[in-house]
Amino acid sequence: MSPLDIKRTDALFVPDPERVITKPYLPGDELFPDGHSRIQHVVKRILAMSDDAVAATLGLVDELFADRHRDLAAAFDEGYRIVADRIPDSDALSAERKMLVGSYFTHEYSVESAALTNPSMVPHPDQSGLGSGDTRFVMSLRAIGEGHISSIEFRSGVIDSSSNVIIDAPTNYLSKPTRQSPIYDKRAFAAKLAEIGAMNALAEGALARLPDQFTMDQLEAGLAGVDLPDDRWSTDLAAQTIRTIHWLASSNYETTFDKRSVVSDRVIYPVGPTESHGMEDARFVRFTHDDETVRYYATYTAFDGFKILPQLIETADFVSFRISTLNGARAENKGMALFPRMIGGRFAALSRNDNENNYLMFSDHVRDWNETEKIQVPDRPWELMQIGNCGSPLETEAGWLVITHGVGPMRQYSLGAILLDLSDPGRVIGHLKTPLLSPTADERNGYVPNVVYSCGSMIHGNQLVLPYGFSDIATRIALVSLDDLLSELIET
Repeated sequence: MSPLDIKRTDALFVPDPERVITKPYLPGDELFPDGHSRIQHVVKRILAMSDDAVAATLGLVDELFADRHRDLAAAFDEGYRIVADRIPDSDALSAERKMLVGSYFTHEYSVESAALTNPSMVPHPDQSGLGSGDTRFVMSLRAIGEGHISSIEFRSGVIDSSSNVIIDAPTNYLSKPTRQSPIYDKRAFAAKLAEIGAMNALAEGALARLPDQFTMDQLEAGLAGVDLPDDRWSTDLAAQTIRTIHWLASSNYETTFDKRSVVSDRVIYPVGPTESHGMEDARFVRFTHDDETVRYYATYTAFDGFKILPQLIETADFVSFRISTLNGARAENKGMALFPRMIGGRFAALSRNDNENNYLMFSDHVRDWNETEKIQVPDRPWELMQIGNCGSPLETEAGWLVITHGVGPMRQYSLGAILLDLSDPGRVIGHLKTPLLSPTADERNGYVPNVVYSCGSMIHGNQLVLPYGFSDIATRIALVSLDDLLSELIET
């Protein structure tokens, strides 16, 4: 039982299966005895339909789905384009028939049908039009849908001067971003290839043909221009190297939402190969650089169905996002969280490199991590199984406030807190004796029972605003007196 007064607010975020996006749908593409694939069979049947049947079927589809999506025609165009190369004389098709083809190769995906959990909270980039003492915020959430695939969703709201939490109601639509290939940095690209054991003569030859900053088209030209002697290279080795280079390039990308959308409409759905099975537990932080420019960073766990990797999101406005891989021997495991500013002229982060203890990391570059130092081991009964951070450290006059999680008997997760020295964050100067927050009776049941978890809190006035997910099902927001929390930490 915590000696602190924890106020659970009325804010509650529960999964809504009606919040859906459209995705291309491709059935199995195995060949049938006639030498054609299932896709080709479906296309042939659509092409055999009369014009009246096409119009009637398309009308029914529109009636069923138009009010669930802002631009159904764009979704059908996307579905059509992925199979257009299988259609004979596709240019001769009417616009209606193309749309119908696209509808058969499109499906809805409910991104939060299973859970809406593991939140992080930061001040919104737009603080205009507010009353004195009010703060507008953006909260990220882990949305879990069919197949336990995780996406990143957002909510927004205001915490007023009296610490009331007012949530902006989301609309009935979700918006997907458009994806672009970024400008790649050759140094970082080469470092990652070397780290994963793919830097060989073919890769070196391709990169040698590229400028320090290059595009995907330039990368393809560089690969095409490499001429390797046959006696040194097998076809399989060359193909594997090219696949790895493409894998790395497609794992780094940029996405942009329509500026007319609101933040709660936007969903970042996994599209890179490293995250094909989910983007988990984004820890957002409002980062102030030494020149006073502000960027929002988030570390998240990318899961491809076999292994996990920490990756980085960068944005200035929550409209355009850059997603990138991280480099370095210490860019591993779950739970990486950036400090909100440089310390001693370097980036700093917390991590759990060994899946058990809390570590401190430093780096000269936000995407390269090689140095680590263990700063905390489990030593309270409620955290003896493992510990980790619950988001980026919060700067206070008393020190860096870090909300932690600990796993105890029966795999129950509780939240705790430690205090780190401001100038030497490797030194723990306070540690709560008892959990800050544990699951209550109505928070114990869910997809994963007996869990409370957070990916980032915010300080508002004299309150710690602590959003937390419970039992991998839903999310709440709690308030804690900052003075009381710091006093308790300093005493311990």
